[in-house]
Amino acid sequence: MSDQINDKPIIGITIGDYNGIGPEVILKALEGNQLAKLCTPVIYGSLRVLNQYRNLLEMKDWTLHGIQKVEQINHKLTNVITCWHDHQTEIHPGKITAEAGQGSLASLKRAVEDLKEGKIKALVTGPINKDNIQSETFQFPGHTEYLAQEFKKEDALMFMVSGDLRVGVLTGHIPLEHVRANITAEKLTAKLDQIILSLKDDFGIKKPRVAVLGLNPHAGENGLLGNEEIDIIKPVLQTFKDKGNLVFGPFPADGFFAAGTYRQYDAILAMYHDQGLIPFKTLAFNEGVNFTAGLSAVRTSPDHGTAYNIAGKNLAEPGSLLQAIYLACDVSKFRQTNQEINQNALVSKPQPSESQHPAKSGGKQRYN
Repeated sequence: MSDQINDKPIIGITIGDYNGIGPEVILKALEGNQLAKLCTPVIYGSLRVLNQYRNLLEMKDWTLHGIQKVEQINHKLTNVITCWHDHQTEIHPGKITAEAGQGSLASLKRAVEDLKEGKIKALVTGPINKDNIQSETFQFPGHTEYLAQEFKKEDALMFMVSGDLRVGVLTGHIPLEHVRANITAEKLTAKLDQIILSLKDDFGIKKPRVAVLGLNPHAGENGLLGNEEIDIIKPVLQTFKDKGNLVFGPFPADGFFAAGTYRQYDAILAMYHDQGLIPFKTLAFNEGVNFTAGLSAVRTSPDHGTAYNIAGKNLAEPGSLLQAIYLACDVSKFRQTNQEINQNALVSKPQPSESQHPAKSGGKQRYN
């Protein structure tokens, strides 16, 4: 195997709900092994399901490579690991079924196992139905919360990315009536820490500029329309500023995107799900990516759902999934490069002579 092939990251892709558009956008993104020079894709799902969609979409000239485990991959082909007994599995595009939910869960669990063991460099998750995937072992509002548990993180950051536009949310998949109770100084501090660290470690921005939106209309209008900006958001931002961080706000959410103010910042932190995702999807629906920041592993996802209304009709566009794969490759390679640089720096660090060794000089290091 050549060094070029060895250097390619192995990217896992879960099939999601196979009655939605997940299989279609995956096949369109990978058709003809067009990403083989960039990465080695491994689809976690069902070879039988994908072949049914290949026939439905008339992709019959392209062959998928079925394997049982990652160690059997062919770096020149698109590999598929079947994650459940699929001998009788039939697709029903556009229909919500328990079987499809079980399949999406089986695929996710198998892929996460390989991700945790380092067998794949990054994970791209296909869209799931957050209802039919629920089970005794999956009681989460979405991928982000499940992955946070699997990687033993109290909380992970939902980071929506499209080029230089990056939007995080303080509160994610929770009912709107619970948003206010979850806006605390502690949580705001944690999310800002995650955003700043991710911008540095995953995107290579040395001194990131972060904008924070207000919770209330007009960012509270100096307390007239709410006190959260005065009591919680501003004090936290001041603490970050005092430490030399470039954080700004709170900004009124309504005009922030409309006026193009977002272009002045490396990331924006919204207070709740729709406050951030509605403008993001308006600006970048076909190319937006959901990136989970704060994990030791890399995970991305297209920013759309199952779209049952167009499933199986050859109407789904693969743009968002392609961008999710590109971002997964970019971040995993960036992290690897940084790790190698840090390791080399440690190896090449000058060693003290015997007279300079801390144990021989009263614990004081005297390096020039």
